[in-house]
Amino acid sequence: MSQNSAPKFEPFIPASTIIPEFTIRAVVTGAILGMVFGASSLYLVLKVGLTVSASIPVAVISLALFRAWSKVGGRDATILENNISQTAGSAGESIAFGVGVTMPAILILGFDLELTRVLLVGLLGGLLGILMMIPLRRALIVKEHGVLKYPEGTACAAVLKASVDDVSREAASPSAKAEMAAAVAAGLGKSPGAKVVFTGFAVGLIYKTLNVALKGWKDIPEKVFGAPLKSGSVGAEVSPELLGVGYVIGPRIASIMCAGGVMSYLLLIPLIKFFGDGLPTPLAPGTVPISEMTPNGIRGAYILYIGAGAVAAGGVISLIQALPTIWHGIVGGMKDVGLSKADGGESETPRTDRDLPLKFVAGGVVVLMAAIMFSPTLHMNVLGAVLIVVFGFIFVTVSSRLTGEIGSSSNPISGMTVATLLFTCLIFLLVGWTGGTHYVTALSVGAIVCIAASNGGTTSQDLKTGFLVGGTPKLQQYAILIGAFASAVVLGPILLKLNETAIVYMPAAQVAPGLIANGKPLGETREGLVGPQAKDDAGQYAVWHKTDTVGGPAGKYLMNERGEAVWFVDPGINGAFTERPDGTSVRKFDAPKATLMSYIIKGILDQQLPWALVLFGVMIAVTLQMTFAPALAFAVGVYLPLSSSAPIFIGGMIRWAVDRRTRTKAAYRSMTEEQFVAESDKSPGVLLASGYIAGGAIAGIIIAFLAGALSDFDAAITNWSLANNPFFEGPNANLLALIPFGAICGLLYFVAREKLLTAKK
Repeated sequence: MSQNSAPKFEPFIPASTIIPEFTIRAVVTGAILGMVFGASSLYLVLKVGLTVSASIPVAVISLALFRAWSKVGGRDATILENNISQTAGSAGESIAFGVGVTMPAILILGFDLELTRVLLVGLLGGLLGILMMIPLRRALIVKEHGVLKYPEGTACAAVLKASVDDVSREAASPSAKAEMAAAVAAGLGKSPGAKVVFTGFAVGLIYKTLNVALKGWKDIPEKVFGAPLKSGSVGAEVSPELLGVGYVIGPRIASIMCAGGVMSYLLLIPLIKFFGDGLPTPLAPGTVPISEMTPNGIRGAYILYIGAGAVAAGGVISLIQALPTIWHGIVGGMKDVGLSKADGGESETPRTDRDLPLKFVAGGVVVLMAAIMFSPTLHMNVLGAVLIVVFGFIFVTVSSRLTGEIGSSSNPISGMTVATLLFTCLIFLLVGWTGGTHYVTALSVGAIVCIAASNGGTTSQDLKTGFLVGGTPKLQQYAILIGAFASAVVLGPILLKLNETAIVYMPAAQVAPGLIANGKPLGETREGLVGPQAKDDAGQYAVWHKTDTVGGPAGKYLMNERGEAVWFVDPGINGAFTERPDGTSVRKFDAPKATLMSYIIKGILDQQLPWALVLFGVMIAVTLQMTFAPALAFAVGVYLPLSSSAPIFIGGMIRWAVDRRTRTKAAYRSMTEEQFVAESDKSPGVLLASGYIAGGAIAGIIIAFLAGALSDFDAAITNWSLANNPFFEGPNANLLALIPFGAICGLLYFVAREKLLTAKK
């Protein structure tokens, strides 16, 4: 790295200019938007194992809110205030990703999702990632300007500069004023499309409410085939949030994910049915004969393990591929820290080069580590704390640098988490720590490092945006610390509530007949049923976390005073039962990457996996990688229901059609591929898709939260629709349900194509 490689740079607002920046309204607006997009991101990661960047939608919405405020007599926000809002709001998505891919694993490992545990992991990991990244800012953002691109941060700065207020326009540097004048002359100096985001949000919210809450039409049209493709099936969850995800991530990854689902539902499941249909007895780990299994039953008994093996192998492969870059990042990061310290002693520091003091950073890290050490719910020990510091620093450094090189979307955070868990579990195994609370300790280490690395990369993107527009780094760092705190506090209760609303209590007599605790220690506290089934049983029971499969499946049981199992508690996340005893259906969350984390811990510490099925999945990933296809994306598709990846594929195809048509226009033909992708990533289509994601996900969360309180209303609506609504039930329901979904697909294509072309005429 050459320190002289970066050209001389002048930000949009010069360092010598002071305009409103760190205001209460900017911070509060950003924190609230961060909580909203954090909640929607958590919903997404539980469903399909991925999130999309919230920086540009947050920036666009904050611009619109402040612009609306100015029209009713208030003051419009400056570009630096909008930058603070965007910075505070970006933390929610990165924390949600880390929480969603790690903490649900605790359920598979046989423990409860305790609120304090989720809160602490999200909060400590988020703050740790920010603090560890701060010393790297000067070297990564300033010294490497022009070398490290930070694509999302650069695109977000372009959005902010496209719609500045009068104060910011007057305060802009001469080069920025010249750039704005050129944009106006070329017809490019227009609003970034706040109306498009809000339209998408409203459409997603209304659509999801009509579809799921009011049973307007079937939410998963599906076709199950007979011979010769017996038990093969195709289906699609006609939801706006998954359609939006597909558009944002683009056609290549969307297609590869869907291809994994096609393999599961049109190859693996029919194969298992073909070869196992004649078996008179169950084939382990299944518990009923294959001839009696539905497609979803085969998936639950066999395909999930195959998918988990594929995801694990895909994660390891992606990590191996990234090793040269990771090593480059580690070496560069060490040099970066040295450069940062060397620059930190300047007495007269310009406003645009002021960071939080290193003493504050070091003190904050010490306080966070003390909180980790002395928190009973994390079951942490000295070795675990040391591993968090070591892996945290390494992967925050790597994540911050990789984000600059390849962007947040391609940053292999999952691979870094897998590596952390692998090394942590192997070390635990060497010292003899297996089973019990060591599960929680290992998962806590992996979760905190995952969130720290994720938030470190996000912080880098935000600081790049601030560098380009002329923000004060110190104030941005305060803003993202506040935003991370607010998001972490909200995400814990949301995660617990989403799990709670989809819990199924199965009578133990059906799941594990005659199961008795046999002197096993039960929980000291008593617990009753929650959710819709609570009205049928108000009793309080002792809790037994059963870790073996003797006499019944491992998991959580509610026991009576005689030590007899009364209820088997099937969690809402990664649960196996999709129907309650009264016949009502339940939509579970799959959380594919959280399942992977639990399998790594179990596989190493206790070796309690059906290894044959897992190895089948490993070989699928290896085979795909030999064709130079991204194995991890395909593996996630193998694990997920095809109904989840199908709408993602459709969204990707709409993006392909829009980009293909747009690329032929004169305004775009002269662009390089990198320039075109950057332009497309901040286009109206991406903004509308982001609105779909936020609106649909927020509606899904609200509906899930109200499921218990409005269970009678839901039952009445369901019964009416079953009897009277041909879009919901009947011979043509599958086809009719595609009509409203086709409408939002058409709207997305029209807005993406027409608006983008109009903006560039």
